[in-house]
Amino acid sequence: MSMQTVAKTKYALEDFTPGRQFDLGPRPVSAEEIIEFASEFDPQPWHLDEEAGKASILGGLAASGWHICAMMMRMLIDSYILESTSQGAPGVEYCKWLRPVLAGDTLHGQSTVLSSRPLASRPGIGAVKFDHKLFNQHGELVCTSANTGFFASRDIGGAN
Repeated sequence: MSMQTVAKTKYALEDFTPGRQFDLGPRPVSAEEIIEFASEFDPQPWHLDEEAGKASILGGLAASGWHICAMMMRMLIDSYILESTSQGAPGVEYCKWLRPVLAGDTLHGQSTVLSSRPLASRPGIGAVKFDHKLFNQHGELVCTSANTGFFASRDIGGAN
């Protein structure tokens, strides 16, 4: 990432201060996308057929947990990642699926910065730890996740 690109970016490492929140969504979830995702990646009956979903403990045509993760990632991208100095991430600490996401639901949520620190091994880069929460249209928590992402400093050549 060039110094000019970093200077024009909306969010750099310095902007990810503990407690800062980023709104996610809204993101409607259709039956068609649930079936399309499940057909390719998680072809279990309750992700492919409304009646099978109703007969399961999920209560209807339900998105795969991996689909929920993919939708959350898209919501993170749209909220702040594409407008940031993101340098990727080393992984996800945890992801919990707490309630089914059913066809017709609309997801929204928040990402909250838990901590931010410069990396001693990579001058100009820092690690930002996030907590993510997704809710359905009824305000019910459907998914929670935490991860650390790497972001460049605005002063990419100097200390943070």
